Amino acid sequence: MAELESTVINTSVKQKDPSTALVIAVTTRAIFNLEEEHELYLEKGKEEYTRHQQANQDKPLPPGTAFAFIQAVQYVNKKILESNPEERDLFDILVLSNNSPESGARIINSAKHYGLEISKFCFVSDEDSTRYLKSHGVKLFLSADRTDVCNALRRGVSAALVFQQEVQAPSTRLRVAFDGDAVLFSDETDQVFQQQGLQGAVQYERAMEAVPIGEGPLKAFAMHLGKMRKKFGQEKSPIRTYLVTARGGRDMGIRAIKTLREWGLPIDEAFFMDGAPKGPILAQIQPHIFFDDGLHNIQGAQSVGVPSAWVP
Repeated sequence: MAELESTVINTSVKQKDPSTALVIAVTTRAIFNLEEEHELYLEKGKEEYTRHQQANQDKPLPPGTAFAFIQAVQYVNKKILESNPEERDLFDILVLSNNSPESGARIINSAKHYGLEISKFCFVSDEDSTRYLKSHGVKLFLSADRTDVCNALRRGVSAALVFQQEVQAPSTRLRVAFDGDAVLFSDETDQVFQQQGLQGAVQYERAMEAVPIGEGPLKAFAMHLGKMRKKFGQEKSPIRTYLVTARGGRDMGIRAIKTLREWGLPIDEAFFMDGAPKGPILAQIQPHIFFDDGLHNIQGAQSVGVPSAWVP
């Protein structure tokens, strides 16, 4: 019989109101570099892994791919509260682990070591920990496990797969970059492109120019992010958002812009790449995280040191 969730409340962090907060759940392997420990788990099993984590519980884990993103989110909270100490529309971070509570002390100690304001740690000895996401009001889930991400998306939670890489933390102002089709937007135009080629997709976009594009899997997260961004003037906002899409601006950009306008979603900068590699522009933007549905674009971002998350 599967064990139930064990939640550890971090009393050193002020608890957020889950009904108003933008709740982000990250797995331990997304926020910390646990690749060596994960190999140990796969090769020698859960008991040996647990023994290793207990023996090293006071040794901080190195930062993982989502670490700088979580730090920047924390910075946004600080700026929001400086502007309005009563504000409840904040980021709330919880860590979700498929491991048992016995191995969790090292995770909690590592978060405290780096001063991460994580409100809850949820340890679930179960194959599918994503069943707890909606009960916590999670708006975005980041995991290093593809099955977890697919399960979360099926449950209607915005989710993406992070790949472990060395990450140099950019500036504290939160920078989030989104691909368009199949990420912010639905994949309707991608499907036309697969069936009818580029010319067919261009004709489809022209015919549908006045009709907003359907919602993609990360639209809800982006909308909440945009709502927080609107609390500040554009120049003073601690949040900056980017659209980096393979769409060509001349033939397929107008509908995307009209859709964002219809949604009321503020985007600071938009790049219509017309199929060109995204890596060079991402190297200039230096986002804390870049969401894309194309693995080749994820690899291009990783090659220039940009933390990336794949939306399968």
